[in-house]
Amino acid sequence: MNDADPLHRRSEAIQDFARSELFARTFQEGMDLVEETAAYLDGAGRQESKALARNAALAYASESMRLTTRLMQVASWLLVQRAVREGDMAPAHACDERYRLAAEEVCRNSDAEAEGIPDGLLILLDRSEKLYERVRHLDRRMYLEAEAADSHPVLSQIDRLKTAFGF
Repeated sequence: MNDADPLHRRSEAIQDFARSELFARTFQEGMDLVEETAAYLDGAGRQESKALARNAALAYASESMRLTTRLMQVASWLLVQRAVREGDMAPAHACDERYRLAAEEVCRNSDAEAEGIPDGLLILLDRSEKLYERVRHLDRRMYLEAEAADSHPVLSQIDRLKTAFGF
């Protein structure tokens, strides 16, 4: 396979990211946040939610579902990247749409401004939103923007010229 091949370049970029320190830190942060959130929702969060007024309890339930959805999307994406790093998944397979972040409308819209939501949940919501946005940015750069560049007619012609002249 030629280095000028767009799929080959993208596969290398995906593997490079999966082997990077940035990935390792992001993976660890994501998994730690999943564990911390589970502990909160099963412990202090459960106790705090019992003391909430009706509207605050509804907001708490809605936002805790948004939080878990957001974190499961991030964790799934990170696990795909780890599978690439460990050789369990080919980078080309990681490009499949089913491995992209989903439920974006749910994950990015928040109603955490509702009064009465406990600080513990607000902090987790904020941290998970920041993590989700970073992963979303990485996902778009690695997969969607790379795909658009691969299909750009001028870049495609340049790749053909490089291939033809052995560059």
